[in-house]
Amino acid sequence: MPEQQVPLESAPDWNAPPTPTTDAAPSWATPPAEEAPAWATPPTDQASASVPFPGQQDAAEPATGVAAEPAAFAPGIDDAAAPRPSGRRAAQPGDAEHADAPPSDTPSGDAAYPATPAETQAEQPAASDQLVASAPPAASEAELRDAVARVRAEVAKSVVGQDGAVSGLLIALLAGGHVLLEGVPGVAKTLLVRTLSHALSLDTKRVQFTPDLMPGDITGSIVYDAKSGDFEFREGPVFTNILLADEINRTPPKTQSSLLEAMEERQVSADGVTRRLPEHFLVAATQNPVEYEGTYTLPEAQLDRFLLKLVLELPERDAEVEVLSRHAAGFNPRDLAAAGVTPVLDAEQLAAAQAAVRQVPVSPDVLGYAVDLARATRTSPSVKLGVSPRGTTALLAASRAWAWMIGAAGVTPDHIQAMAIPVLRHRIQLRPEAELEGVGADTVLRSILQQVRVPI
Repeated sequence: MPEQQVPLESAPDWNAPPTPTTDAAPSWATPPAEEAPAWATPPTDQASASVPFPGQQDAAEPATGVAAEPAAFAPGIDDAAAPRPSGRRAAQPGDAEHADAPPSDTPSGDAAYPATPAETQAEQPAASDQLVASAPPAASEAELRDAVARVRAEVAKSVVGQDGAVSGLLIALLAGGHVLLEGVPGVAKTLLVRTLSHALSLDTKRVQFTPDLMPGDITGSIVYDAKSGDFEFREGPVFTNILLADEINRTPPKTQSSLLEAMEERQVSADGVTRRLPEHFLVAATQNPVEYEGTYTLPEAQLDRFLLKLVLELPERDAEVEVLSRHAAGFNPRDLAAAGVTPVLDAEQLAAAQAAVRQVPVSPDVLGYAVDLARATRTSPSVKLGVSPRGTTALLAASRAWAWMIGAAGVTPDHIQAMAIPVLRHRIQLRPEAELEGVGADTVLRSILQQVRVPI
């Protein structure tokens, strides 16, 4: 089969918000205006879902029937992003005859959910029908998507112009991964994570990373109890659901590495005892570009544990005017409750959504395509260290989450391409000569996306 080449001009705009197609428009594309105070709602002619990012062309409208592309996961990419094969229609909900549909004995969609006690008592199906009868009503999956959409709407009440970063955080939440947010000071990195935490009924803690921070200040330490006369373990802030690691690259690598075990294995080992972290655990780390004074480069092992790296740029003029308008009307970023931000997604709903994401089917051809992309990074002349197998599994997890969010019936090469840059950009190391020539990781990945054959 001849190698498929897709012109770069047809690629989606990574820094444009999602443009839902008419046949699969996600309900979260436009936050409901009635849920936000008047001063906390974007103008009707400039909603958060349509705010462009700085230095970018308007997003190209996808062809009819093509799955909607993700929001701006990488603000600051000046060129077009990963190419997308033209003429191929991504799977949509309800396509019963779709070629990638899972076998009849594989639970998917609504059948992947367990029955509630009330449903179990209401019906006593035959043993052969247990799998089908144990599923919740067909609206359950749509309700879960609506719940995730409400989180987006709550975040929009306090954060303007960072729709792509919001999408990335939601994908990481659904995939059970961690997120690294990079940007210059003052682009709402910390506010974005704080608002997301406020919109979830989950425990949240924050650690301000400083040069004198010690590993025990994060994971916990053994302390002496004067009353009992014994030594006991005092849990650190890592024992939470969402950990905001603020300015993570302003502390030495020794302290940064204290999160390695927690991020990968969801546990902390101290004094010969292993302690499990909560079921839902997300590290949302913020950092300034490494060129800034007083910063340390994150270790490669820790970078590889982040599912996504999202780059936040300065907002455009219209978005910045909206920010000032909200502050002039009384918005206080330190009081999110006054802004109307309320919890809209609990742990039970999140667990159900994560289970649904894990059931999104993936064909062998798509799996092979993801592997081919990762292997191409290892042989690129510009790359010193390519993507590891952990990076390939991260690409699959993020693609599944995105496919579920937009209502696709299965993962397609379009979804793999859409996730490739934010998932892989921090997992490759460039050769010094490539860096001297001004070649960046995003440029190398776009080139690889053009060269690797796309399965039809």
